[in-house]
Amino acid sequence: MQAHEPQVIEADLGPGVRAFFTTVAGGVSGAGYASLNLGPATGDSAEHVQVNRTRVAARAGMPVTYATQVHGTDVAHVSGPAFGEECGEYDALVTAERGRGLAVLVADCVPILLADPAAGVVGAVHAGRRGLGAGILERALAQLRAAGAREVRAVVGPAACGRCYEVPERLRAEVAAVHPAAWSETSWGTPALDLPGAAEAVLSDAGVAHVRVHRCTIEDPALFSYRRAAGAPTGRSAGVVGLV
Repeated sequence: MQAHEPQVIEADLGPGVRAFFTTVAGGVSGAGYASLNLGPATGDSAEHVQVNRTRVAARAGMPVTYATQVHGTDVAHVSGPAFGEECGEYDALVTAERGRGLAVLVADCVPILLADPAAGVVGAVHAGRRGLGAGILERALAQLRAAGAREVRAVVGPAACGRCYEVPERLRAEVAAVHPAAWSETSWGTPALDLPGAAEAVLSDAGVAHVRVHRCTIEDPALFSYRRAAGAPTGRSAGVVGLV
């Protein structure tokens, strides 16, 4: 791989589907954004972000549509020329359009890529604490099925793990009341949340075959982490999926 190519974590969602998660490497951003920052609202140079996004589109082999994540439950069905690189404030995207990538941005939250290769429909979900609790993943699955999906597959991408994502006891209890699988404890013995585990539980309950990328954004310097940055500038990675 050339130095100017995005270094990604490949995801297998079946024939005719291209899917991956980006890392920090392979872009042009500097400082805390080094180097493949894909988030335009991070304080990074807009030019750098655009170059980075162009490289990701080249890696995907298709144009990529991004959403602005707001920790909500809105799902966009992306189709036609009205949807360009930016499609508005959504926490999940779905498409049956070949040759168009979908991307959600993360820096500790859970990126989840969905596909039914036989039906020809894919989706990308940003599942943070609030969105997961409010049902964003269930809503995205419902939209895929409304678009014709029957045998959905999923990959749960890199995110803050349950050993590291420390939260107050009250918040752990609140989230675990909705998603028991989210209950966790840090490696140093304090309350924590396992959001990737909670996402896996939702997928299992929905009958969705899935795999998980067991890489923690807080622990792994090859991935962006808002928490690890502790207020310093940091970039955003993406989960990308599209039909080829």
